[in-house]
Amino acid sequence: MNFRKKSPSLPAVQTAGARTAYDFPVQFYTYDLFDKVRRTVPIIDAAISKIIRLIGSFQVVCDDQKQQYALDDFFQNVPVGLTGQSVYCFLDSYLDSLLVYGNAVGEIVFHQKNSCIAGLWNGNIADVSVKAGSSPMERQYFLHKQDGEYLLPHPERILFTALRPPSGGIYGISILQGLPALADILLRIYECIGQNFDRAGNIRYAVTYKPSPDGSDMAFAKERAETIAKEWSAGMQAAKSGEIRDFISVGDVAIKVIGADGNMPDVEIPVRQLLEQIVSKLSVPPFLLGLSWSSTERMSAQQADILTSELEYYRRLLEPVILKIARTFLQLNGSFTDVSIQWDNINLQDEVELAHARLYSAQAQEIESRLL
Repeated sequence: MNFRKKSPSLPAVQTAGARTAYDFPVQFYTYDLFDKVRRTVPIIDAAISKIIRLIGSFQVVCDDQKQQYALDDFFQNVPVGLTGQSVYCFLDSYLDSLLVYGNAVGEIVFHQKNSCIAGLWNGNIADVSVKAGSSPMERQYFLHKQDGEYLLPHPERILFTALRPPSGGIYGISILQGLPALADILLRIYECIGQNFDRAGNIRYAVTYKPSPDGSDMAFAKERAETIAKEWSAGMQAAKSGEIRDFISVGDVAIKVIGADGNMPDVEIPVRQLLEQIVSKLSVPPFLLGLSWSSTERMSAQQADILTSELEYYRRLLEPVILKIARTFLQLNGSFTDVSIQWDNINLQDEVELAHARLYSAQAQEIESRLL
C-alpha cells in the first residue's frame, strides 16, 4: 500500500481556528510571554532546539509483517500541515509546543469523502481549550473563534499532551515557567552594557585651551579657541577617510578623553548567576550551549546522564501520541494488530555503556557456570 496514492478529497480540520486577542482564558496570555522570552534570549531557544534534536528517531514495529511496509510508508510520507511531511516532522513541532507552552495539541485529519487519513495537523494550543466532560476521565475540546467557543465533534481525532500538570489539573507547566523574570533582568543588563559602550566605547575628546596671563593671549583667546576647534574638527573628519593629520597648537592646550576615568561595571558574575539558573531549569549541560564553564570530565559525564533521563521522560510523553497515530492508521486498513516503539539510543556513549553491560553480564554468567 502506498500512502501517497490516496484519492484526493478535502480534509476537515477541527483545530484550525482564527486567534483573537480577547476571547481566550487569562492563562493563554502567558503563551505570548513564553514566546517573547524564547525570541529574546538566544540561549533558551538553543536549549529547546537541542532537546528536540536530541530526542532522536524511532521505529514503529508492527506484529503483522504485511502491514509493516504500509505503516513505514505512512510515517515517512504523511502530510503535516501546509509544508511538512512525515510523523517525525509533526512530532518536532508537537514537542516544541509541549516544552514552550506546557501543552501540545494536534489532530489526525480525515478525508471528508472516505475514511482515510489525509494528514496530521499541529494545532495552536491558544486556539483550543480542554475541559472535563460528564466524567473526570472524559475530555472535551473547544475551539475559540471570534463569535464564541465551539465544541469539537470528534475528540477521538485530537492529540493532546500536558507537561507535568498539577494534581487534578488539565493544563501542563512550561519548562520556561519562572524564567521570564530572570530573562528580564538579563536583558536589562545587556541593554545597559550596550548603552555604556555607546557612551564610553565611542571615544569623545575634550580639548581645553588655557590662555596665558599675557595681555596679547587674553585679547585673542576667542579667535585662537575657534581656530583650534576648527583644526581639530578637520583632523577628526580626515581620520574617517584614512588620512592622518597632525594637530599643532601654540599655548597651553590639554586634550583628554571624556569618561576615561570611569570604569565599566563588571557584569560577568551577575550574568553567570542568571545563566546558571536558566540552564538548571532547562536541564541542558552548559557545554552543549557553548558555555565554557570549568568542569571535570566526570562532571560532564554526569550532566550527560541527567540529560539522558530528561530525554527519556519526554519520549514517554510522546509514545501515546505515536501509538495512537499508528493504531488509527492500521485500524483504518482493517488491521487490529499491536504495535510497539523502538527508540534509537540517544548517543554513542549509550552504545558503549550497553556493550560494557552485555560484556559484564556474559562474564558473570561464565563465572557462575564454572562454579556450578
